[in-house]
Amino acid sequence: MNPKKRDPLHWITIAVIISLMTFPACSKQSMQRTGQGAATGSVVGAVGGMVTALVFGGNVGEAAARGAVYGGSTGAAAGAMSGAMADSNQKKAQQAAELEALRKRLGDDAFQGLEALVQCKHDIAQGYGRTAAKSNNPDFALAGLWLRVLSYADSRQEELAQALFPAIVAKDGKIASESQAETKMQDALLKLKDIRQEYNLPAKCG
Repeated sequence: MNPKKRDPLHWITIAVIISLMTFPACSKQSMQRTGQGAATGSVVGAVGGMVTALVFGGNVGEAAARGAVYGGSTGAAAGAMSGAMADSNQKKAQQAAELEALRKRLGDDAFQGLEALVQCKHDIAQGYGRTAAKSNNPDFALAGLWLRVLSYADSRQEELAQALFPAIVAKDGKIASESQAETKMQDALLKLKDIRQEYNLPAKCG
């Protein structure tokens, strides 16, 4: 028998063995990507919920918790897709729609600045905040102002943050004074640190 010629069963057996060896590795990688997607979606959703409470009213902590729930679900869907493990079922589509609803409430620019803020990329967050603050949509503009306030305060430039309080008072009918804006800012900063710690990020920026 020619040693170079193999029975077809030989090649089928090899193919099965290779498949069994590579499948667990692929599955593990896909699960890791899913987890990373979930974490990113959760943290953006949580910070977005917090900013939503600043703009529209409500408890900052409760809004952040709600944002983390649907943000995490959507992030998991996106991460799983990148790992070729997700199916496009109705639940994931609904979760994606909920996170998109957050983007629509805050405006695209303010929404884009959320991840930069939580990652201590304050210059980037400020850039998105300045653009959002110029919006003709009053809610988007207010979201941009709060993004700027939080970015300044989080980077230990509280005087610059406080300089924006008059604009906050002028644009936000729920804020009657600069001292009230200060209280809201401090509450949001504490929650921002909590969110970072929850997702294994440094609570304070270096």
